[in-house]
Amino acid sequence: MSERWYDVIVIGAGPVGENVADIVTSAGLSCAIVESELVGGECSYWACIPSKALLRPAAALDAARRVEGARSAVTGDIDVEAVLRRRDGFVGDWDDSGQVSWLESAGIDLVRGHGRLAGEKRVEVETDGGTVVLLARHAVAVSTGSDPLIPDIPGLVDTDPWTSREATGAQEVPASLAILGGGVVGAEMATAYTSFGSKVTLIVRGSLLSGHEDFAGEAVAAALRDSGARVVTGSVTDATRDVDGSVHLELDTGETVVADELLVATGRAPRTRDIGLETVGLTPGDWLEVDDSLLVRGTGWLYAVGDVNHRALMTHQGKYQARAAGHAIAGRAAGVLTEAEPWTDAAASADHAAVPAAVFTSPEVAAVGLTSTAAREAGLDVRVVDYDLGAVSGAGLHADGYTGRARAVVDESRGVLVGVTFVGPDVTELLHAATIAIVGEVPLHRLWHAVPAFPTMNEIWLRLLETYRAGA
Repeated sequence: MSERWYDVIVIGAGPVGENVADIVTSAGLSCAIVESELVGGECSYWACIPSKALLRPAAALDAARRVEGARSAVTGDIDVEAVLRRRDGFVGDWDDSGQVSWLESAGIDLVRGHGRLAGEKRVEVETDGGTVVLLARHAVAVSTGSDPLIPDIPGLVDTDPWTSREATGAQEVPASLAILGGGVVGAEMATAYTSFGSKVTLIVRGSLLSGHEDFAGEAVAAALRDSGARVVTGSVTDATRDVDGSVHLELDTGETVVADELLVATGRAPRTRDIGLETVGLTPGDWLEVDDSLLVRGTGWLYAVGDVNHRALMTHQGKYQARAAGHAIAGRAAGVLTEAEPWTDAAASADHAAVPAAVFTSPEVAAVGLTSTAAREAGLDVRVVDYDLGAVSGAGLHADGYTGRARAVVDESRGVLVGVTFVGPDVTELLHAATIAIVGEVPLHRLWHAVPAFPTMNEIWLRLLETYRAGA
């Protein structure tokens, strides 16, 4: 077995691992990154990028139909084949040569193969040419992400269900699609496949988009129903695939759902089952608990960044963690960092209560921070401010008959925002201002002086503050 020494070894070359490697390399450390699939990872090829490519054409078409004068120019429906071709372009036809070139230009060594820990600061990689041993002087970062979670339902695995990968990578659209799970993946794929003409049945055990304010899921469910999808509340008790290829799902309500394909979108599991955790005293298959510098608790050299730590399973938050971990590793290697102070480059402080989330359904959902329920459960002195987003001048100009809603969650004891949610067409572009207000803990009396441009939808900020003051 050949051995190679590096300052830092990163297992997993998705966007999270790439960012860890980039930061430490920019700090002058040598780095190798290990990848068994495509460089660029889940987000680039099977998640964020292809899913948004599938969703955008219908959103653009809907936007035109919502404006008099443009509506009459729309003479056709979605060209599904063109949508899939455009998606293929965004994922580079699942060819990672461009990402590999970037690694080379950044001075990061790529080792292709399955990497496993084999003791402290030691990684063994099974490559096509045999086993390569990588030894780290300072740190190993695990950025292997997560896998779709298939629930233990009788017969479900035997139906050969789709996961998010098959849904975002499909080359043909089924005539009917059942979707199990009411989270972001389920809601977004229900939106996309309904726009493609599939007969979609979305099966939700509780409420749709349950991690958000209740009105968000309610609005998305209503829009799906209006577009022709079925949203069914219940749990699957048994699943079979018939000889004709159709999937039959028995629900606890007594209903049977039949579809050509089944997408299971019921959550994620850490991709840590086969990465050698047992060799360093950790349990294979577990989420990895970390501090705010992303250092695995109980170690002084192992970092877990992105989905594997279960802090915030979103690409943008994983990349944020990667920047923090990279700075922490570089600082400790240079002997200038011991503890990562909150809100410094080496601490992922925003993970706790300032995580932005964008859901590209119709209507869109954009949220950051705490929901009103979560804020109360945290013991905060909560005041909730709601406003009809459709009543804002910029929204009415943006789309005829615009409907939407905004909610601000205020911590009265400090006079700052701790949560904001927008629901409506194109509201994801409003999200970053809310994120800045929450991260910066901008006092509401100071936020009053952040004047929104007229006539844009950002006028919602003025209306929320006016409503807050009126109720004081």
